[in-house]
Amino acid sequence: KETSSPSIGKDRADTVIIGGGCVGVSLAYHLAKAGLKDVVLLEKSELTAGSTWHAAGLTTYFHPGINLKKIHAYSIKLYEKLEEETGQPVGFHQPGSIRIASTPTRVDEFKYQMTRAGWHPTEQYLITPEKVQELFPLLNMDKVLAGLYNPGDGHIDPYSLTMALAAGARKYGAQLNYPVQVTNLNSRSDGTWEVETPLGIIQAKRIVNTAGFWARDIGKMIGLQHPLIPVHHQYVVTSTIPEVKALKTELPVIRDLEGSYYLRQERDGLLFGPYESEEKMKLQESWVTNGVPPGFGKELFESDLDRIMEHIEAAMEMVPVLRKADIVNTIAGPITYSPDILPMVGPHQGVRNYWVAIGFGYGIIHAGGIGKYLSDWILEGEPPFDLIEVDPNRYGKWTTTEYTAAKARESYGFNNIVGYPKEERFAGRPTERASGLYDLLKSKCSMGFHAGWEQPHWFYKPGDETGYKPSFQRTNWFDPVGREYKQVMEKVGVIDLSPFGKFKVKGTDSVKLLDHLFANVVPKVGSTNISHMLTPRGKVYAELTVSQLYPGEFMLVTGSGSELHDLRWIEEKVTRGGYKVEIENMTDDMGVLSVAGPYARQVLQKLTNEDLSDASFKFLQCRHLKLSNVAVTAIRISYTGELGWELYHRKEDSVHLYSAIMEAGQKEGIDDFGTYALNALRLEKGFRAWGAEMNCDTNPLEAGLEYFVKLNKAADFTGKQALKQIKEKGLKRRLVYLTLETDNVDPEGNESVWHNGKARTIVIGNTTSGCFSYGAQRSLAFAYVPMELSKVGQKLEVELLGKNYPATIIQEPLVLTEPTRMRLQRKGESPKI
Repeated sequence: KETSSPSIGKDRADTVIIGGGCVGVSLAYHLAKAGLKDVVLLEKSELTAGSTWHAAGLTTYFHPGINLKKIHAYSIKLYEKLEEETGQPVGFHQPGSIRIASTPTRVDEFKYQMTRAGWHPTEQYLITPEKVQELFPLLNMDKVLAGLYNPGDGHIDPYSLTMALAAGARKYGAQLNYPVQVTNLNSRSDGTWEVETPLGIIQAKRIVNTAGFWARDIGKMIGLQHPLIPVHHQYVVTSTIPEVKALKTELPVIRDLEGSYYLRQERDGLLFGPYESEEKMKLQESWVTNGVPPGFGKELFESDLDRIMEHIEAAMEMVPVLRKADIVNTIAGPITYSPDILPMVGPHQGVRNYWVAIGFGYGIIHAGGIGKYLSDWILEGEPPFDLIEVDPNRYGKWTTTEYTAAKARESYGFNNIVGYPKEERFAGRPTERASGLYDLLKSKCSMGFHAGWEQPHWFYKPGDETGYKPSFQRTNWFDPVGREYKQVMEKVGVIDLSPFGKFKVKGTDSVKLLDHLFANVVPKVGSTNISHMLTPRGKVYAELTVSQLYPGEFMLVTGSGSELHDLRWIEEKVTRGGYKVEIENMTDDMGVLSVAGPYARQVLQKLTNEDLSDASFKFLQCRHLKLSNVAVTAIRISYTGELGWELYHRKEDSVHLYSAIMEAGQKEGIDDFGTYALNALRLEKGFRAWGAEMNCDTNPLEAGLEYFVKLNKAADFTGKQALKQIKEKGLKRRLVYLTLETDNVDPEGNESVWHNGKARTIVIGNTTSGCFSYGAQRSLAFAYVPMELSKVGQKLEVELLGKNYPATIIQEPLVLTEPTRMRLQRKGESPKI
């Protein structure tokens, strides 16, 4: 056991890392290895105190999230060579792991996951019951239908792993100090920090909170309420089992998903850890309200076997040798959960140079990859790839303690639940963030959850099968969404878009700022455009709608999940460039209704004296007007691609405005539509979506966004030079538009795209999003493929639920937008719908 004498040794540092668990130590290792000088880690008691030391240490390549797989893969590859690099043994076992399917739905889930594995470099196989038994001969095979097998998986000793990372961090020049408690944090006007400890103050360029279940206490020092809560996780270790001892090779880790537990070999016995249901599992809520007890370090909670009895019984049925085994150890320790079980990683909005890597339910497998990911981001000024699902800014003021507790219960209990497409989870809902129309609409539709908001997915009519019915095939919303699609294409529909992120930007430097931020030109007064913020490497950081309402006053609109993600980026640019602007986040105060369809103008014209004719109110124009005496900022734009307006207004006016529009549209047959129909409409028009067709993994040229990127504009916008180089070198892949011949299943995005070449059929790309096209009556998808396979007419295959379906690249869009159709009609041409 190593010791460290408490000192801080220096009064200045580039980066101060607070917390010495595996994640904090991994970050120190990666920053120092990358050459960053003056990396200081402060740990209040000893390395691995808190959650790391008692973790079960599981390592797996598997993750349903595409880019979180990259984190897992990097961790495993790092752990494989860490002992050689540092001289410290890490106790890494790689017997593989098997997820067990014992229901037909679970088999479908495995097929669904396999469609996403083809274009990912890690090994994963769907295996037969016979192969499962061969790999794990002690299983009762009565219920086993299939297995999902990852050969490189296993487990590692968390204490040894952390000590090896610590040895590496020191080897490259990082300073690890403990026991040194951080007692206060002061932000200075220049963006640097004073980190107070009993041994003196360190001035730091940036601080990173990696404090595990103390992370809330660190956040509170600077006025942040991180939505985290400790969960009691129990696992059980048995004595020697003769049948286990007799085996020649180590058993793979198994995850019995219906039984909701993991089980692995521990020496000559077994270790197994269950996830209890949300009713039975236990939270340590007192730590949230009163803080973690002083001095808590390597303590444990009292175990409670009654709570996990049903899981023990399930395990004994699946692995019968367990019946004869004695329990020699029960570990019950705290693990920190965020509401959605994913960690919070990256810089925090609203506080300069404050970064977090907190809320790890699976800290051991994430530690290596997250250390590298954060290190790259800190050193290069942009994330190495897209991981918006772990952005700390996905939460906001609406994430109350009650919400966090309700969601943590649900997430823990749902650890092994079937992962459906379009998944909804209902605990803690609605939040205080519900839109002005929530009470009016909630009984009429199936609601989806978007960054704290409730938003209609689809609406009910008499005879519909109502409610949330998840499935891997077409389900109860399929026909109603077709009805809503037809409503917008043939008549007029209304949708609540209040979850949009909405910012006002004004000031003497506002035009200059936006010219530097965006790849598009700055729109003129009274005009709107689609603009992209790019990273220095030319990736798409964000897509926003930009409107200049008055000279020098702009409204910026982004998607619901991107609100604080985008705001943080803009604020950082303002600070760094010293721009004189004011930014106001109006997201919670402002409602948005979109009215779209051929009769949209007729309906809205009844409510205002303003001339809404095409000659007077053109496409991509914006203006202030009154509709039924409600003040709105109206933009002639619609994500449906049909004639439409987005109407921005005070949230408290939403009900009045909605009711007036519905009343005015009776003759035209007006009706509601939801986000599922909106998605089908936008895909048919060839509209890209941020987070699918474009993100920090893609550049705007390969995503087909050249129209919005003005490389010849005078301003040197972020990413301009990188894009010029990308253009010069030529693209390696391109976004294409596919139709598919399917049966009862449609693409969602992230499926493998196959090509039957001369040698063999291989995976050559991936879909980004997809749906059923109600216009063409066939499936439709966007996909990235190599340039040489991107021509119109190219035949490909898309894998859905374990089967390859024929696909053809077609000319986009499938349906021309309404403004394009009007333009062609004026020229005397007949446009395609």
